[in-house]
Amino acid sequence: MELSFAPSSSSSSSSSLRIRVSHCTTTKPSSFPSSIVTTTSKSQSLSSLSQCTHNSNSFRLYTSPNFHRRPNSIWACSQAEAAGSDPVLAKVSDFRDACWRFLRPHTIRGTALGSTALVTRALIENSHLIKWTLLFKAFSGLFALLCGNGYIVGINQIYDIKIDKVNKPYLPIAAGDLSVKSAWLLVIFFAVAGLLIVGFNFGPFITSLYSLGLFLGTIYSVPPFRMKRFPVAAFLIIATVRGFLLNFGVYYATRAALGLQFEWSSPVAFITTFVTLFALVIAITKDLPDVEGDRKFQISTFATKLGVRKIAFLGSGLLLVNYVGSILAASFMPEAFRRSLMIPTHTILALSLIFQTWVLEQASYTKVITNSFVA
Repeated sequence: MELSFAPSSSSSSSSSLRIRVSHCTTTKPSSFPSSIVTTTSKSQSLSSLSQCTHNSNSFRLYTSPNFHRRPNSIWACSQAEAAGSDPVLAKVSDFRDACWRFLRPHTIRGTALGSTALVTRALIENSHLIKWTLLFKAFSGLFALLCGNGYIVGINQIYDIKIDKVNKPYLPIAAGDLSVKSAWLLVIFFAVAGLLIVGFNFGPFITSLYSLGLFLGTIYSVPPFRMKRFPVAAFLIIATVRGFLLNFGVYYATRAALGLQFEWSSPVAFITTFVTLFALVIAITKDLPDVEGDRKFQISTFATKLGVRKIAFLGSGLLLVNYVGSILAASFMPEAFRRSLMIPTHTILALSLIFQTWVLEQASYTKVITNSFVA
């Protein structure tokens, strides 16, 4: 494949973009949408290579700065030549990519980190009870959590297609990379698989907590409830599911697997409080980049009511309280926490938060910077 960028011989300042792809036929010039493939001036560089899509007959290069996958990022198709000879492989690769974006990876990180911290804490407190036979149960529990997370974020995307086309056009359904039918099949699979895993492995109490989480995630997005329309209700649902239910449920299930009764400890109470407050911050600030679409479709959020600047400062303030509280907990409870780890770590996080808030203020809360801040 050859990609060249050279000045045009005409008197104008435009430049030409020449593409040659082996093993496939390029589309006709008229088939390139002018809003996607454009020429740039001599003084400009090719600022971003946002997406490469391929099939057996065409090769398209997306260079639009409005493509919202990620600013100044490069997303390349590693099997561009293979697509010409194996379209099935190309379709599988595209579907896999769409499914990964459908799962909203940043939410997976939060679920995995919170559950891992609590499981680790429970094992440290009862290291003599650790058995290798529990390893399968631990991984099945983590998979059930990821299924629950996938169901909640997936059902939200299904009912938010019009809004996402404005706020998050890079999401797979809004972008046309995943059909609504496929999305429904995925969320049904996530819900059924998660319930079966929890039901067969963790008993009726944890199953009821898991079902409650799925129910709250459903009424958050699905009409006629659609509780996301109401800021306080949306705020409480997110904080409950991602804060209390996740942490309490994981710790309870871990102790039950070890054959122990549930009981609170200072570290577990700290982790639960920290993550719950963190979930509150997420609930408050998650809509900061979505003000335009939310106003267009009359979705009432804290950001649309109070303004982006006020909510950004409120979220930063609550998160700063979280970090300062962590430092104080380590300072006054050395028997429960490791000062040498917690104090410097949360001090760095607090300073980083202050700096990011300052950057957001200096950038006048543009959508790109706000997206980076929330992420």
